[in-house]
Amino acid sequence: MRNAPLFVLIAAAALILPGCGTDDVPAASQSTATSTTSTFVEAPGDAPTDAGPKSGPADAGAALTVTDIRIGSQPGVDRVVFELGGTGSPGWQVAYTDSAAQDGSGRAVEVAGRSILEVRILGSAYPFDSTVPPYAGPDPVTDPGAPGITGVYESLVYEGVTQSFIGVEADRPPFAVSALADPPRLVVDIATQ
Repeated sequence: MRNAPLFVLIAAAALILPGCGTDDVPAASQSTATSTTSTFVEAPGDAPTDAGPKSGPADAGAALTVTDIRIGSQPGVDRVVFELGGTGSPGWQVAYTDSAAQDGSGRAVEVAGRSILEVRILGSAYPFDSTVPPYAGPDPVTDPGAPGITGVYESLVYEGVTQSFIGVEADRPPFAVSALADPPRLVVDIATQ
């Protein structure tokens, strides 16, 4: 029970902070910053062929925080890389959704594009638990070099899961998900049509 005051403080902040932004302005009309990195660290393999949900388990005891988000493009594939800091390897649940809603609060997230790909990074930790500075860049993350991706929106942690949404210009194109190491990363490759 000695952590009860801390839990109450965190819960109150989670309820108050989402209301502190400019939620009354549609995301499409907000100015967007551009990712400065549009190259692949690793070249993609074959283009994805399946648009069904994907999942993979996190390492036991993983405690990871998103530290950077990058978008890149190569022929046939747009790529989103979530760079992570902390310990362990991430798990994931990635699938298309009809609408974007924030875990915990249920607040609607405005995502531009024809499709919304929800990315849930398992094995996540709050920055004060992982002791890793969290991603502090633009929201949404965009890159004009990858026009098939309208943006990567919201990277919020709730109950051990970091939730993000990728806006996609096409109607639910095939995608693939993988985890890379040194540093830990979750990679989402989306086929371009």
